[in-house]
Amino acid sequence: MATPVIMPRQGQSVDSCVIGEWHKKKGDAVRVGDLLFTYETDKATFDEEARVEGTLLAVFFADGDDVACLTNVCVIGDEGEEWSTFIPEDATTDGHTPSCDQTSSSTEKSPPTIVSTAIPAISTPQPFTTQQAYEVDMPDPAIQLGVATKVSPRAKRLAERAGTDIRFASPTGPDGRIIERDVRRLIEQRQTISPEASSYTPLTSEARIDSSVLPVDILPVSQHIDGVAPLPYTESTPDFIDKKLPLIRRVIAQRMHESLHSMAQLTYHSSFDATDIFRFRDRLKKAKSDDDNLFNFDLAGNIPTVTDIILFVVSRIAPKHPESNAHFLEDHIRYFNHVHVGCAVDTPRGLMVPVIRYADQLSLTELSKQRIKLAADARSGSINPDALTGGTFTVSNLGQFGIEQFTPIINPPETTILGICATTTNIREVHGQIVSYPAMGLSLTHDHRAYDGAPAARFLRDLVYALENFTLFLAGEKQF
Repeated sequence: MATPVIMPRQGQSVDSCVIGEWHKKKGDAVRVGDLLFTYETDKATFDEEARVEGTLLAVFFADGDDVACLTNVCVIGDEGEEWSTFIPEDATTDGHTPSCDQTSSSTEKSPPTIVSTAIPAISTPQPFTTQQAYEVDMPDPAIQLGVATKVSPRAKRLAERAGTDIRFASPTGPDGRIIERDVRRLIEQRQTISPEASSYTPLTSEARIDSSVLPVDILPVSQHIDGVAPLPYTESTPDFIDKKLPLIRRVIAQRMHESLHSMAQLTYHSSFDATDIFRFRDRLKKAKSDDDNLFNFDLAGNIPTVTDIILFVVSRIAPKHPESNAHFLEDHIRYFNHVHVGCAVDTPRGLMVPVIRYADQLSLTELSKQRIKLAADARSGSINPDALTGGTFTVSNLGQFGIEQFTPIINPPETTILGICATTTNIREVHGQIVSYPAMGLSLTHDHRAYDGAPAARFLRDLVYALENFTLFLAGEKQF
């Protein structure tokens, strides 16, 4: 019996998903548990596995297609079975029916001529002498990079793509126009130029070679001077590899760009004495190793990390500074009564920010357990997209990489983000004595449109004070 495979709905906030990559093709045998395709939301990437055995009879959508949730994506069944009844209206591959407009236009227009843009293979470089260095062709002085000249658009695109110095071209097109075949000839000769070199005034045939310009500066890349070995090159090794950006990377790029260009972001750097936090964790570790159940609390069984402790303190300090726990919505600001803190997670698919909801209502143990689970789900790709929305304050930790300061980028429409930095050893004077202490860095970025620098500085000051006196701070909590 033919069985359709539908596009799953990953959370209430997701209406459609993009096909990332097909791992099976039409006609392939399929077993239960086989990976059929991957699909992406703007937050995460997921794998769709087969739930029935059979043959992949039809594939209705291709890589990169945006498919509405609960739409038939493909059909699995026995060979020869009818599958046309499962064709969705917007199918782009199997079952796709061109519209009348498309059909009529295709008969009126002749098919476009396809011109290959592949870069020709490059022959093995041959050595030449120093004397020959002064006999190389000079670029045409009439052609300057960045200056309008008679160059066909196709030739210009090919030159940019191949990194070819178009000044060396010998025009063969009409009216002295540089066309594609002229650029291809340069590619074969390896007349290339770096992007940085394009800003320099080109040399002309009358240019004088003095101590500031060496012959090697004007040589084709494929040639070299006696006694200097050429760069290794093999035709089987490409100069570069192009990879299509996955949806989540494109979304991250767009949001980061929008964040930096639409906000007045300002970052403040500070540090705090982490002695109290480290001692607190050491006492928990000792209680765990001694199997001490005298106090009958769960902290020793689930020792919170430094990140957990900072998230916990942030969730208590933020309500005292409402502008830091808010959304800037252009014509108004939305202040939240509870703290939904996002914690940035580095995953194989890219940056994700799971949100711990009502963090201000959670105990330290509960908050730690939620963070661990959300981070694991994000890294495995199984996280519900709804868990990646609704944050009111974000925390990002790069301290594990030894970063002492950085500028975290706000996740719009939030107004604040806190960066946790590495721990270094600082010194200070105490009662006339120089003592050292572990100093952990903090970088706070706020949206200056939403609130001014003084309130942001006060937030950071209060956070530092609470972290330096964490044991007392925790004692004042109703639950921990």
